[in-house]
Amino acid sequence: MTMIGAIALLFTCQLLGEIIHRLAGLPLPGSVIGMVLLICWLGLVRKERPTLEAVTGWLTAHLSIMFVPSAVGLIEEGPVLSQYGIGLAVATIISTLLTMVVGALVFRWALRWVKQDDDAGNEETEREGMGA
Repeated sequence: MTMIGAIALLFTCQLLGEIIHRLAGLPLPGSVIGMVLLICWLGLVRKERPTLEAVTGWLTAHLSIMFVPSAVGLIEEGPVLSQYGIGLAVATIISTLLTMVVGALVFRWALRWVKQDDDAGNEETEREGMGA
């Protein structure tokens, strides 16, 4: 797959996700549906991963360029931001903090769960070693 093919794959998944979102009326954004489609595609066609990895690495390295249009869009919405800006900022801060706390708690839970499995496996191995 060429670089153009990898970019076309990304845009195709995004477009299909948007189409599915609009036709089915799913409560998920089209970009999320497109990402699920991309993951499914990569699960089926493994040979495309290296080229897609190179393209996504380049896009991630130049991600700041992609924020320029959204920043300009925010500037054009001055009256709306002056009316609802404080509420939006508070909601953004609270949701970010909640996401961080929940993420940390889930990580700690998963770490304990994995450690328990690992400890149980080590005890079983030790018992087998003593019985031999």
